[in-house]
Parts: sequence; structure tokens; C-alpha cells
Amino acid sequence: MFNDTSSLRSHLATRRSGKARDMVAPGPDAAQLKDIIGLALRTPDHGKLAPWRIVTVADDQRADLAKLLKQAWVAENPGAAGMDLSALDQFAHQAPTLLVLLSTPVQGSKIPLWEQQMSAAAVGMNLLHAAHAHGFLGSWLTGWAAYNTQVAAAFGAKQGDTIVGYFFLGTADGALSERPRPEYDDIVRAWDI
Repeated sequence: MFNDTSSLRSHLATRRSGKARDMVAPGPDAAQLKDIIGLALRTPDHGKLAPWRIVTVADDQRADLAKLLKQAWVAENPGAAGMDLSALDQFAHQAPTLLVLLSTPVQGSKIPLWEQQMSAAAVGMNLLHAAHAHGFLGSWLTGWAAYNTQVAAAFGAKQGDTIVGYFFLGTADGALSERPRPEYDDIVRAWDI
């Protein structure tokens, strides 16, 4: 994948998220997606618990996802029945490829819950890096649909499981502008004892 450290540095320096609604085809084909997911699973995992699951949402399932989102939104917001919920359709249909990452902590493990949840987040970051390494743009979205228990249950979440995020993958529809990044000196300090 990387022939030298400068290639890896370039990869890390150029990876950025894009807007899922602006992604176009192509997205990863089946072999590329399998490789992207396989690379993402090479993540820190204290106790070798694999406390995460990934659900793929196929193109022909996007209408069902939109229906699920609308039902969950109305159940959570009863006054929304009959309102324009086209934003939920748009969310469900954006980008060529959609993955849903779940945090599925192993209950009763000696590994703290927080460590298991951080491992799931690391899978998410690795998904974005692996997609970028394959030449695709990625976007990690959450919002109410990641915190709604009805939606989570539809993706197989059990008691204690949560949606880490929706991962949209595709091709950028035009050039991406760099966003502001934190300044090193604002974030990093020496330990002063």
C-alpha cells in the first residue's frame, strides 16, 4: 500500500472527510469494500473482544432505510406526522456506499466499557483511512438517527449496543477545500510536574 514513509505521511496529511450528499459514483466495488472493512478491523482491541459490528446497506435497501428513519422520527416526534421528511430520504440515499458501525461491548468483560467503545471508534477512523487509501472519500455521520433505539435495533443492536455512526463512501463531486485544523500549540503541552 505505502512504499515509504513519505507515502504514508502524504496519505495522513491528505485524508479528510467530505459531505456525503456531495459524493457521487463510483463507490467501492465488492472487493474494494471487503478490503476496506478488513483493513478497518486491524484496530486496537484490548482483550481481543471485537466489540463492534459493521452492517452494509445496499442500494436496493435505501428506500427501506428512509422508511425506517421516517417511522422512528415520527415515533420520537409525534407532531411530525404529515410533515415534510424529505431530509430523511436524502440522508438515506446519499453517497454510493453506506456502512453502519455498531459498538457492541462484551458485557461482563474485565475490559472497561470505555475501552471497548474507543476500539469501535478506532474501527470508524480506520474505515475512513482505508477508504482514502483506495481513492474514495468518506464521511462519518451521527445525529439523532445514531442515537435512536428503534433505528439501532433495526441494525441488530442489542441492550448496551449503540450506533457509532453512518459511514458514507464515494467519489468527491469536485475539489475539496481544506478546513481549518487545530493549532499544535493550542492542543499539545508538556506535562508540568
